[in-house]
Formats: sequence, structure tokens, C-alpha cells
Amino acid sequence: MPRSFSRRFIQHGLLLCTSAIGTGFLGQYILQKNTLNAYNHPLHKPAVWLGDYPSREAQIDIMSKEAEYDIVVIGGGATGCGVAVDAASRGLKVALVEKYDFSSGTSSRSTKLIHGGVRYLQKAILQLDREQYHMVKEALSERGNLLKIAPHLSYPLPIMLPVYKWYLLPYYYAGIKAYDFVSGRQLLRWSYVISKNKALELFPMLKKEKLVGAIVYYDGQHNDARMNIALAFTAAHMGANVANHCTVTEFIHENIQVNNKEGQTETKKIIRGIKCLDRYRNKEFSIRAKCVVNATGPYTDVIRQLDDSSVPKICQPSAGVHIVLPDYYSPNNMGLLDPNTSDGRVIFFLPWQKHTMAGTTDTPCEITDYPSPMAEDVDFILGEIKNYLSSDVEVRRGDLLAAWSGIRPLVLNPNKKDTQSIARNHIIHVSDSGLVTIGGGKWTTYRQMAEETVDRCIQSANLEPKNDCITKGLVLSGGEKWSPTSYIRLVQDYGIETEVAIHLSNTYGDQANKVADLSILTGKRWPVVGKRLHEEFPYIEAEVHYAIKEYARTAVDILARRTRLSFLNVIAADEALPCVIQIMAKELNWNEKKQKEETDRAKTFLLREMGLNLKRDMRRNVPINFTREEMRYYMKHFRQIDVENKGFLTLSDLKRHLQRMKISNSVSTTDSDISPEELRILMHEVDQNQNGIIETEEFLQLMSAINTGAVSTSHFIKAARIAKIKNNSMVERSGGGV
Repeated sequence: MPRSFSRRFIQHGLLLCTSAIGTGFLGQYILQKNTLNAYNHPLHKPAVWLGDYPSREAQIDIMSKEAEYDIVVIGGGATGCGVAVDAASRGLKVALVEKYDFSSGTSSRSTKLIHGGVRYLQKAILQLDREQYHMVKEALSERGNLLKIAPHLSYPLPIMLPVYKWYLLPYYYAGIKAYDFVSGRQLLRWSYVISKNKALELFPMLKKEKLVGAIVYYDGQHNDARMNIALAFTAAHMGANVANHCTVTEFIHENIQVNNKEGQTETKKIIRGIKCLDRYRNKEFSIRAKCVVNATGPYTDVIRQLDDSSVPKICQPSAGVHIVLPDYYSPNNMGLLDPNTSDGRVIFFLPWQKHTMAGTTDTPCEITDYPSPMAEDVDFILGEIKNYLSSDVEVRRGDLLAAWSGIRPLVLNPNKKDTQSIARNHIIHVSDSGLVTIGGGKWTTYRQMAEETVDRCIQSANLEPKNDCITKGLVLSGGEKWSPTSYIRLVQDYGIETEVAIHLSNTYGDQANKVADLSILTGKRWPVVGKRLHEEFPYIEAEVHYAIKEYARTAVDILARRTRLSFLNVIAADEALPCVIQIMAKELNWNEKKQKEETDRAKTFLLREMGLNLKRDMRRNVPINFTREEMRYYMKHFRQIDVENKGFLTLSDLKRHLQRMKISNSVSTTDSDISPEELRILMHEVDQNQNGIIETEEFLQLMSAINTGAVSTSHFIKAARIAKIKNNSMVERSGGGV
């Protein structure tokens, strides 16, 4: 029996190895054949390209006065802006309105990958699913196009798939080689197998126990929000009228006479436009159009039922949570794929914007304007990360820098009789009133979705375009004259820091000089211009001025999408907020009431949607559970600061204690002065209820959070020089009180 089992095991192993090798050679052969015969779309710009575009308010005035548009698009995400670009490139008259900001929804909360989907290909092969296979093939083709038309915003990224069981190596290798093969002409780089030692060299943080090797393949990565904004202003450069912060309140309907199937005349209600509210100016206006496109993602049903309240819902929303960790959790040029998490989902672990991003979850949810990351989702992701990282890397909740949730708009297909099955790809549906709805899909395939949507608009509304679709190879705004060395000119011509120059070049492309032109003197020898919004990040004040020209009208627009500060470090975003408010108030003539409204709205956004509440709750929820020795130790330090034995610490107590410490360490009297800003940071860090004093419980809560890893670092502990006490193996814990 053992011998028979061993023989079968070896046979299956050889079969898997042979299949993997065969797949690789066959894929390479066919790819070379495809390379010779493939049609290559050259990069190009459209015939009409305006050097500048109107202000946001001028755009709205134009929309309200225009007699009739060919197409008006509702939704300023990737799909909606893609539709506007496609329609404008065909010479059609186009308008677009977005309820909040361009990319304010799902399009800015993605995994930042431009990919076909390795797991979808796996399902397509194992389930012999032709539809899923074509979805992957289409996405891989679009991946190659997107990397070419926006080279400043996108780039190839190697992703490692670590293997911990030797018999899985040929299985995964065959699957990844199939992914290469399906890429066809748009292959980025060949995937390859590496040894255990090489894997640890490329990804030193990887868990080495039982590692047998790894497979490295390539996908694309991008700055999703900035890509979306580039799409919006590419459409504007081509003559489309676009505006954010405009919500649709109702449709403009018109009754017409048509003949039914029996040849009898009947009245039919069709859409002839939309009524909108400019949320920034609180001003109503109307847009008339021959065709209206519903590209609202998770809000698909809201718009469909605004047209016809009797239609069934087709959107099946699913929340995907991502978290951001410090850069030391991953190398800066290699991602990681966990193909089989504890609950069967896929987790990506990727370097992004000099940080480490991990996600995503997939949980059914309700539609909301304010999707919030849940603590259990964050814990799940951290737990999966821990399974793949070396024991030398302590995965701590306190290292969480930001967290967000994006709503993925999965849809049922209303065109099919079986309306209960979720569409694997995108769907396009035309209602009886003429509303064209585009739903589902993914970021990578936005262009193909837009092309098909405009085709359906032309067909259903009898539009007359000047030319066919030309968006394959159509360079987006900022990409035409950009090169990887463009940043050097910014350093040389303006005296901008190299880090800042690289950021500007990789964000604005060949438009980066326009941002640099708005930069003010720093008052330093170097850099000459380019004052930072936050000292830890390369974002500069000039970007706020430029963002206002790009229709940014709230502080959240700046923190979340024009810069990515809130997505990278929510505390840094909170610290940069006053500066952002100050610049916007001056540019947009905000009074004190408006400034307070914007400040409060931004703080609520950071707390609710970017994970700031999670960071605070992590500390508050840590039990105070010290040994008696630890309790005596920490209370001794507390009383050294609270010399009056009040039971709480004030700002004066902190200042006096820190000055005394500096003097005792032979620091000159002048040097011992503590700046008000330094004191504010220390106080804010410990004073959880923000009542202006540090209570004993708050002090002990911080000590406990540091001990458990719920807080990674503390300015207060470093300044007060409170060392972490070494635990004794024989301990007697306190009851959790003070």
C-alpha cells in the first residue's frame, strides 16, 4: 500500500511538472507568434486639444446655457470620466457631473493595481468558464494600453508568490505561465521561478521556515485617484464640460408618440436631460441631452430608480478594506500575493508611495456615502500578513498608518432572464426611457467599458459621431512629453528638492512645471522653492493652489485625492489640515464660518473613513493590566511629573518636567526651552478625551498600549524618557483598574 501510494504520488508530481514546463514553452512560442501578427495602436493625441479649460464655475454656467448635449454622464469615477473621454474624442458634445469629487468613491479606494486578475484566470481554467477567461484577456490587453497612455502615473510591478509546499510549485508555475500566455502582445515581463535564497534576498521580511521557493510575475500599479483626475481633465482638454460637487436631483422627461409592436400609437416617456444642484454654490441648474449615461458605481440603483421607481435593484455592493503600514514592512520594488488566505480570499501586500499597502477584504455591505473600515477587517489583514512575514518582524496594530473601505459595485445582469446571478464582467443596460446604465467591471477595463457604452449611446439615441473610437493609444493629460528623467529639469530650473521634484513629475507629468510656477520661496538656502505641507511628505503648498484650478473645493479633495496624504498617514493628514484650510480660505474667500465647516468636515472624514478612529480606539480598548512592579514603576514616573500630587498633568507640569530633565542633562538654559508646538504634540498624544489635562488613567493607557504594540512609538515616552520595564516571569497582574 505505501509503495503504491508513493508511486502514484511521484506520477502526479511528474505530471504537474511536465504540465508546467509545457505551459511555459507553449505560451512562449504562441506569444512570439502573436507578437509578429499583433496590431499595435500607436500613441496619439486627438484632433481637438484645448490649451486650457474653463474654471469649475464657468463649466457649470456653460452646461446650464447649452441648448442640448449629445451625452451627459452622471458619475465622475473612472468609468464615467472614461465615457466622457471616449465621447469627446469622437466629436460628440459631452457634459459630466459628479456628486462629490472626481474619484471620491470606489475609484480612489482600489488596490492600486492595473491587472487582469490571477485568481479569475484560475477560476476560468478550473471551471472551464469562457466568460471569465475573456474578462481576464480583455483586462490584460487594457493593462498594457493604460501603462502606455499614462506613463507618469503607472508602471510595471513585480509580485512574488511564495511557495511553502514543494508540490504546489509546478501548480502555481503553470497558472502564472498561463497568465503570461493570455497577456499575449501586452506581456510586461516574463514570470520566473526563484530559489528560497533568492526569494529572501528580494523580500528579506519573508518567513523563511518551510519556504521552498517563489514565483515572480508582473502586473501594473498606479496612483488611482490621480489617474481618474487625469481622465477628467483629458476630457476637458478635448472640449467636454465637466464639474464636480454637483448632484442630480431629478430627470427631465418628455412624452413622445411611438408605435408599439401591434402598430398602435402610444405615449412613451423618455429622458431629455437632468436637473442638478451645485452643492458648493447651492445653485440649481439643468442640462438637456439626447442621451444620459448612469456611471455611478455603487449608486447605480439610486439613479435607475430616480428614473423609474419600480425597477428592481441590480447592484450587490461589497466592501473591500485596505490598510497602510510603514515602508519597512516590504521592499520598495516587490509586491507579495497571498493566494490562499485562511478564509479563501486573496491578499495583496504591495509597496505604494513609499509605504506598504495590504488588502483587500470582500464583505457584503449597504450603500453609504461614508464607507468605514471595520476593526475586524483590519485585524484579519494584519493576521494574514503575520503568516507570511519573518518572526523578526513584529506585526503591530500600532503600526497602522491609515485604513479605508471601498465599495465594489457588483451587479446582476438585467439583460438576462436569470437576474439572480452576479455578472462577472460589466453590463450595459438601456431602459425604456433611454437611460444607459454601465455597471460592474473593474478599474483596468474602464476604457473598454467606456467604448462599449458610447457605442450603445450612439445606437440608442441615433447620435452622429465624427469618427470611430480612438481611445486605444490616446495619451492622457500629462503623459505626452513626460520621461523618467523629467524631474531633473524641475530641480535644475526651480531649485526644488529632488524628492519633491520626483513626486511632482510622477503626479502631474509634463504639467509639473505649472505646479512649480506656483511655488513660493522657502526662505532657506536649499530648497529655493517648494514649501512642504508636511515635513514627512513631498507634497507642497503649491499643489493646493493648483488643485483649486483643478476644481478642488473642499479640504478633503486636497487631502484624499489631489494629494494622497489621508490614504498614506491619517495623522499626518490631520496635522496638515490647518495649512490646507488657510491656503484654500485665501484662494476661495472663505469666511471663518466656512473655514470651521471645512475643518470639521475634514476631521470627520479622517476619523470615519480613513481609520483615525481605529487608531484612537486601539489605545482606548487596551486593558490596563500591569504587574504590581510595573504599576509602581509607571506611577513613580507619573508622580515625578505631577509634583503637586493633583492626580493629573497639565501643560505647565509637562513643560516644567521637560525643562528640568534637559537642565539635569547639562543642556544650556536657552536650549532647554520647549516650543509650544512640541508641547501641543505631546499633550495631544496622551490626552485622549481632549479636556486639556492628562489623567492618570490616560497615562497608564498609553504605557499599556506601548507594551502591547497597539501604539508603535510615542513622542511623550521618548521626551519623558520612560523606559519599557522588563517583565518578570513570575507576575501578579492588577485587576485592570487604576
